[in-house]
Amino acid sequence: MNIMGHLQQLGRSLMLPTIVLPGAAVFLALSALPWASMGLPSMHTHLQTAGETLFAYLPYLFAFGVAMGMTSNALTAGLAAIAGMFIYTSIINASHYELEPTVFTGVLIGIVTSVLNEKFKSLKLPEYIQFFGGPRFVPLIVSAFSTLWAIIMVEIAPSIHSALMELGDIVNSGGGFGVFLFGFVLRILVVFGLHHLVSHVFWFQVGAYETPGGHMVFGDLPRFFAGDPTAGSFMAGLYPTMMFALPAIAFAIIHEAREDLKPKIRRTFLTAALSSFLTGVTEPIEFAFLFVAPYLFVVHALLSGFMMWLTYELGIRTGFSFSAGAIDYLINEHLATRGWLIIPIGIFFGLIYYVMFRWAIRRFRIPTPGREEGSQLDEWAGDIPYRAPLILQAIGGKENIVQMEACITRLRLKVGSDRLIDNNALKHLGAAGVIRLGGGNVQIVFGTYSELIREEMDKAIRRDISRVLFNSPVQGRMMPLSEVPDPIFAGKLVGDGVAFMPEKGELVSPVPGKVIHVYPSMHAIGIRTPEGLDVLLHIGIDTSQLKGHGFKAVVKEGDQVKPGQLLITFDMQKIRKGSKSLATPMVITNSDRVSSWSFAPFKSVKRGQASVMSVVLKERSGGGETA
Repeated sequence: MNIMGHLQQLGRSLMLPTIVLPGAAVFLALSALPWASMGLPSMHTHLQTAGETLFAYLPYLFAFGVAMGMTSNALTAGLAAIAGMFIYTSIINASHYELEPTVFTGVLIGIVTSVLNEKFKSLKLPEYIQFFGGPRFVPLIVSAFSTLWAIIMVEIAPSIHSALMELGDIVNSGGGFGVFLFGFVLRILVVFGLHHLVSHVFWFQVGAYETPGGHMVFGDLPRFFAGDPTAGSFMAGLYPTMMFALPAIAFAIIHEAREDLKPKIRRTFLTAALSSFLTGVTEPIEFAFLFVAPYLFVVHALLSGFMMWLTYELGIRTGFSFSAGAIDYLINEHLATRGWLIIPIGIFFGLIYYVMFRWAIRRFRIPTPGREEGSQLDEWAGDIPYRAPLILQAIGGKENIVQMEACITRLRLKVGSDRLIDNNALKHLGAAGVIRLGGGNVQIVFGTYSELIREEMDKAIRRDISRVLFNSPVQGRMMPLSEVPDPIFAGKLVGDGVAFMPEKGELVSPVPGKVIHVYPSMHAIGIRTPEGLDVLLHIGIDTSQLKGHGFKAVVKEGDQVKPGQLLITFDMQKIRKGSKSLATPMVITNSDRVSSWSFAPFKSVKRGQASVMSVVLKERSGGGETA
């Protein structure tokens, strides 16, 4: 794995421990209620202890989360990291220095654990001590490292403590401009999925605060929840961006969509706007214009940084446990300084974003969703199990997947060959964007359903079933078979499948197989797949009466063909004039052998585009093998 691959995996791993922080914020918010007047005076202490405990054990959570994330959930690595943290903490607590394990320590032990796990998980020792070999050796070597690291830390503790304090002073000396740079870089790194790397340095390491109980707390986020009135400068300015600016972009995209597509775009982007406003999940909106207008994304990043600078100069200090959405804003308002100013600032910049994006979309004819073939952002409710096999095919099949993980908004893949990935097919299936980081590392942005998609793909990989995957036989628009203007095909009397309205006079093979029949008039062709499915491709309706005029077959019966291979060329003008319709059905004539069907959305497709249809075959009644 190359450097970018390591970084994207680390970025994803850093997100795992933070999923517990919203719980901590809720406990702390509830502890502020007047429990004494309700007759429950001890409830304040219980809830405050629950919230503070999660922050106190953050280093352990990061050690475990990073170790698990970097090793594809190897439980041995997670256990080894936790053991290492216990050893480290015990040794430094026994020293005469008042040291506290930090998130940096947890991340470091997590990373070292993952490296040692990969190196020693298959270690072979002499037979009489092999019990300590393999995965069992990992906790031993990690424990040894943690012991050594703790001893070193005890010796250099004063210098480390001073360095962290000075780092906080240096960052704070940058003032508003330093906060601006943080905000700008953070948005740019969203493109590569690496924004967690820079955010975690500032949120969990920079700056120090001594609590009334005498504990040292490091990082903007823990300091904010510990009661530091100066904390929150690296979080406050994100609220206007996520609660107002990005939803304003969503509204601009809705209002600039074509009238015929506006209902669907409105439904989709209202959901995306609500997600950004409530939870701070922004990628579905940002990726809707990132690839079609990257210069607008740079402007967006600059404005986002400027909003952070402005909130800093106005003395606004607030924070969040998960992201800068309205839910976090309300939960944490009792800890904020001048937090109410977020609302007017957000409304002001929301209006600027709305006007700017509507003008830019119209002025530069940006193909945002709903205008042309721009980025896709589709609805997924209830449809994920059906699309997962198609997504798997578009990625190049299970054989192409080396490693598959998911974070909040994107699939993070390591593939054997990124050349096998079909960008058009993935966008057709709802991906907002595909990012290739090199070395086989790929990110596919699906929004907040990414983890569910990964789970369904995992199920599809594990299932021992016979599945046949279909590519698009033409360039054009995919349509349900029921819309074909012919009662025979529409009624599925010939077989079940889909149809296409071609835009170019070329028919290609949708599957690998053998040509079993080329009609004399060359308007139709039959292909038998290796699994025994008979696929009929029929160009146009009532085209047999043309007696071959306008058609030219480039294959013959008995030829072996592969997906995307040219089968027939045809003159669209002649066929349009001499037939009822250009609608081209693709049906399985022995569809009684099919157990289940999956169809991609009925939209425009490219010739040979992967993942337009998938079928699962019935098991044979005899031996249980699939046909």
